[in-house]
Amino acid sequence: MPGLAARDALSRSGRAGTARFARPRREAPGNLVRMGRSLVLNATYEPLCVVSDRRAVVLVLSDKADLVHDTGEALHSEHLTVAIPSVVRLRSFVRVPFQRRAAISRRGVFVRDGGECQYCGNRAESIDHVVPRSRGGQHVWENVVAACRRCNTSKRDRYLHETGMRLLREPVAPRHLSWVTVAVGQVPELWEPYLDAIPA
Repeated sequence: MPGLAARDALSRSGRAGTARFARPRREAPGNLVRMGRSLVLNATYEPLCVVSDRRAVVLVLSDKADLVHDTGEALHSEHLTVAIPSVVRLRSFVRVPFQRRAAISRRGVFVRDGGECQYCGNRAESIDHVVPRSRGGQHVWENVVAACRRCNTSKRDRYLHETGMRLLREPVAPRHLSWVTVAVGQVPELWEPYLDAIPA
């Protein structure tokens, strides 16, 4: 996953001073950027990773990155007020040695499947291994789906052909740049121009 390799590279860069910032009092429910996420772009404007807003502030203060978009709010310390970044761009190019698939997670599976049970279409409450782990199934994108409690209980540790159930869609791994959606659940509007490769 590009984001993991990029975060490793960023962690090796120098850090700014350790000023203690206080979060703004006003919060906007549902606005994921204000909940502490910032998009980091490479010097070429390619999306690299998603970091905490505090980490993005450190990158800006240490002259490692430039502020591209802010959230309209600020972090405050005793002697400094800094705009909370929504998008930052690194001043130096970071070479990502390889691209990996997004790491599978419960959150990621729910995002990919739209929060719907992949057997009946109702609201999903858990995940299920299409080929049960007890029967050799792997914990990979292609074998894990979102499922409601009823379908999960009904299927148990059986193969699909043993149950009469069927998948609404074949599970697949997220496409290139979909790791951003997996990381935040919903792409903030300010990020969209940099993520055109993410399918709607």
